Amino acid sequence: MENLIPFIIGAMLVVLFVIALIALFKAFYIKVPQGTALIVNDMSSTPKVHFTGSLVYPVIHLKEFMKISLITLEVDRRAKDGLICRDNMRADITVAFYLRVNETQEDVLKVAKAIGVERASDRGAVNELFNAKFSEALKTVGKQFDFVELFENRQDFRDRIVEVIGNDLNGYVLEDVAIDYLEQTSKASLDPSNILDAEGIRKITELTAAQNVITNELERNEELAIKKKNVETREATLSLERQQADAEARQKREIETIRAREEAETLKVREEERLKAEQARIQTQQELDIRAENHQREVEVAQQNRQRAVVIEVEKVTRAKELEVVSREREVELQRIEKEKALEEERKNIAAVVRERVAVEKTVAQEEERIKEVREVSEAERLKQVTVLNAQAEAEQELVRQVKQAEADETRSKHKAIEINTLAQAELEAAAKSAEAKKKLAEGIEAERAAPGLADARVREVTAAAKEKEGLAEARVQAERLIAEAKGEQEKGLAQARVIEAQAAAKEKDGLADAKVLEEKLGAQARGEEQLGTAKAKATQDLGLAEAQVLLERLNAEAEGLGKKFGALDSLSDNARAHEEFRMQLEKSFEEAMAAIAANKDIAKDQAEVLATALAKAKIEIVGGEGDFFNSFAKSLSVGKAIEGVVGKSPVVQDVLSRLLAGKAAPVVAPNAGSEPA
Repeated sequence: MENLIPFIIGAMLVVLFVIALIALFKAFYIKVPQGTALIVNDMSSTPKVHFTGSLVYPVIHLKEFMKISLITLEVDRRAKDGLICRDNMRADITVAFYLRVNETQEDVLKVAKAIGVERASDRGAVNELFNAKFSEALKTVGKQFDFVELFENRQDFRDRIVEVIGNDLNGYVLEDVAIDYLEQTSKASLDPSNILDAEGIRKITELTAAQNVITNELERNEELAIKKKNVETREATLSLERQQADAEARQKREIETIRAREEAETLKVREEERLKAEQARIQTQQELDIRAENHQREVEVAQQNRQRAVVIEVEKVTRAKELEVVSREREVELQRIEKEKALEEERKNIAAVVRERVAVEKTVAQEEERIKEVREVSEAERLKQVTVLNAQAEAEQELVRQVKQAEADETRSKHKAIEINTLAQAELEAAAKSAEAKKKLAEGIEAERAAPGLADARVREVTAAAKEKEGLAEARVQAERLIAEAKGEQEKGLAQARVIEAQAAAKEKDGLADAKVLEEKLGAQARGEEQLGTAKAKATQDLGLAEAQVLLERLNAEAEGLGKKFGALDSLSDNARAHEEFRMQLEKSFEEAMAAIAANKDIAKDQAEVLATALAKAKIEIVGGEGDFFNSFAKSLSVGKAIEGVVGKSPVVQDVLSRLLAGKAAPVVAPNAGSEPA
């Protein structure tokens, strides 16, 4: 046991030593997170770079952390500092460059020595380091592309930037390049005194002017095509509606004709068959009646013979009984009469109450109908006014919009014409100044080379030929001026004439520009008037549609009211319906009577005028005493008028007269009998 104690102590010491080592390792070992590099400065001449972790001893080592994650740098060039393209147009552009420190020991140490560990991930410091290089690369590559190519070949533009920048970035690596924003620099931001910007302004003006002309032409063509298509569609729709209406009317007329023809044939056959059946029934009934009468006569004769003997005996007994019965019946009848009188009085009272209630209900129903009618008419009128006001508001809004559009088109045309005129004036002034400068140059050459003579003229001819290539009109003017100075005053006059001709051409351009402006103005006015007329037509059409809609709603309201009225009539009881029908028939009869009275009044007036005219011209000899003839004449007129009124008002009399005139005798049945004539 004593021998094991030193062994145990040694083992414990070893374990403690191992634990101490582990604790020291844990205390001095530094782990490096992702996107970070650990730089350890030890006692050697070269620092050590670690990307995962390392032991760092205090006092002996110095640790530094450097961010090597991705950094985004933006180069933004806009307005006057915009990127100049190959066609001298500026572009507003924003390019994002994605950088990071290369994950190698040499590059990390290079960055640490160049800008320091703390500033390696500082965007401002990195931007100061690479801004000039990236901007120069951007300008170099941008000058190799036209402005339109930048939009179409962005990938090629990006690859060229990466190629120009290269890999020499002082320890950094360019991960990617992204074009974040690319747009044309506005013309207001360009400097007209800059040669490149002046050329860009000219190109922008040319392209936008051409595109505006094309756009305007396309818009006008679109409006024309839409208007033409609308007119054609409307014409086709109206034609189809007219054909449909004609076909429906024709079909309806043919159906009604066929139905009427078939109904007439059916009625004719039915009446013929009914006539045959009725004739057979009448004949059979006559024979049966004759036989029944004969049999009844024989039976009655036998009964009379049998009863003759019985009656004599019965008469005596009956006489006594009848006397008692008569006295009893007299008393009963008197009591029944009294009862009927009381009942009749009660019936009269009940009828009066019912009559008053019916009158009150009639008044209430009439007032309700009037209230409904007033409400429905008021609602229809309100809807009509609302619809008309909405249509007028929409029409006025559309009119204002079209007028404002026409004014805007007119203003745009004016500005466009002013722009064209300004460009033409600028070109004319530039040509004049260039011609003046070359004129001074030619005068200097003439002064220097006047001695050689022919050689000097040859030089002027060669110079004039070289200048002629710059422009046909300008070269012609310059050549004429050089020749004019060589030939003398006569040629100078010719040169002045050509200058005047050039001024006339410029004035002609001004006149054409003014004419174009006037044409655009008149065209805008014409389009505005056309749009105004269209708006008025549309407003009129909308107003008509609104009135038609209001009329349709009013008719629908009337139809709905009639439907409710008929529904209410259907829900009435039999007595109420009979009373309502009687009231309606009474009103109709009253209206017919009033119309007949008015018509008879007019007829009587006309007849009186005719009779007065006839009697005024006739020679009448009155035979008879005093007023007998006149009374007879008046009575005859009254009787004839009464007969005419009875015939005109009574369907029974008209039926009898028609049958008598047709030679057919038929029994007349009262209208309320409920059976047809035989």
